[in-house]
Amino acid sequence: MTETYPIRTSSKQDDQFIIQQLIKYNLRHVSIDKEKRPTEIGFHIKDSDGNVIAGVNGLLYWGQSCLQINHLWVDQRVQNRGLGTKLLLHIEREAKKCGVHLSHLTTYSFQSKRFYIKNGYEIFGVLDDCPKGHQRYYLKKYL
Repeated sequence: MTETYPIRTSSKQDDQFIIQQLIKYNLRHVSIDKEKRPTEIGFHIKDSDGNVIAGVNGLLYWGQSCLQINHLWVDQRVQNRGLGTKLLLHIEREAKKCGVHLSHLTTYSFQSKRFYIKNGYEIFGVLDDCPKGHQRYYLKKYL
């Protein structure tokens, strides 16, 4: 008699258990400093009135050897003034101080692919029709 395994909706507790099990598995295969937990990192720029006009955030992970840039935004009113490049270089510099050797990110065909390539990133993957009619680009840069 074959046992059946019903699929159930996960609770937050179930999700955390699954994540912890995957982390345990990964750590058996990758040699990293286990004391260096994933760390959020972020920086922003404000205008003279105190309004945030640009920002970048990401995650240092794998023992803080990799930087995943999650978001980089520059207000349209101040685009093309070098603020994006300034923030990108700053987060890379700060990550490198922590031991990061690789930065990576994703961007879409309607976003900033050329900007990242101009700043030394290279495409290593493309997902078509994500969303439909567009591409999602995966980029990396060795620091």
